[in-house]
Amino acid sequence: MPLPAKAFQLWLHSVAPTASTADICRISGIKRTTLAQQLVRGKVAETTLVSISRALHLSPLAALASFDSFADLSSPPLPTPAELVSQIATMDLLRAVISRSSPAYGGYGDDGSSRTPALSAAPHATSVRNWVDSIDDGELRHRVSAATGIAPQNYSAQLTANRMSPELAVATARAAGIGFTGGLVATGLITEDEAGWPPGAKQAALDAVSDGELTALAGERLLSLGKTLRRQEQEQAQTQKIWENLG
Repeated sequence: MPLPAKAFQLWLHSVAPTASTADICRISGIKRTTLAQQLVRGKVAETTLVSISRALHLSPLAALASFDSFADLSSPPLPTPAELVSQIATMDLLRAVISRSSPAYGGYGDDGSSRTPALSAAPHATSVRNWVDSIDDGELRHRVSAATGIAPQNYSAQLTANRMSPELAVATARAAGIGFTGGLVATGLITEDEAGWPPGAKQAALDAVSDGELTALAGERLLSLGKTLRRQEQEQAQTQKIWENLG
């Protein structure tokens, strides 16, 4: 959720007491007008805080945790195995399926190195929707809607578009009774390293998935991808027809 401007300014003064606003904007890549507008409105975006933290070589997680709305991040629990798997890209899941079914592709070489390509970093093309699906007990969307006032259809639209505000990600995590880092990584606000995820955590979670579960999950991902591609093709065809009629 947007950070109170006064609290943000106090934080900024505590971490960079001699830096001017121009200095902060220059090293962080934030436009001065953007920061000025946020301060005038009284709400500073979380992405602004993260960008400045990175520029100052500070932990974005610790910086967020210094604000009341993110206080739970001071000692964040590790994400669940299901959350970790949700942040594995579909193509990586397919490679894992092939690796397990083809010893020539997977396994380890003579030097002990893995023949399977390393997992790509989160977020990926469907990371937000996959994260929510991994923690949804069937009633999660209703609880989030009741807690935040967001209409269920608007919530679903954000999942379909693979985007979610940090505020809504935190509300979703609270409604699910889990830590915040999974949602903040899925939305791209912070990286896996910045979230404190142990190296190899996703791979370990993937290794613990049975062959049957992995195949079923990969199948679900492919089905969802197919629907998305067909929808895009239909939209493209409709657009093409419109241009042809106009021409």
